[in-house]
This record gives sequence, structure tokens and C-alpha cells, in this order.
Amino acid sequence: MQQTRSDSDTAMPSGRPRQRSEWLTFLFLTVILAPMIAVAVVGSYGFLIWIYQMIAGPPGPPAA
Repeated sequence: MQQTRSDSDTAMPSGRPRQRSEWLTFLFLTVILAPMIAVAVVGSYGFLIWIYQMIAGPPGPPAA
């Protein structure tokens, strides 16, 4: 017969410390990490366009 665990054995600790940790994680993700990732993505895209234009020339009609 297989031994089963009770709910109290497998339950995660809950209460104030966990709730505070979740809030701090949420604030870190929304206030610090998300803006940093957004700036990095936009900056990388701009850098790629700049490098491409150095190789292929500026956009517009060909020079006469």
C-alpha cells in the first residue's frame, strides 16, 4: 500500500512573508525589468537598422 501525504505536509508556507515576496517580485518585474527589456529591444533594433544602412545605403530612391 502506498503511503499518502497529508495536505499539511505538501502545503507551501503562506502568510505575510510570501505575500511581501510576491509583491516585491511583481514590482521588480514591472518597474525595473520590463522597461530595461523594452529599451534593450528598441535599442538593438535601431542599432541593426543603423548597421544595415551603413552597408546598403540610406533609404530612398537610387542616386541618379
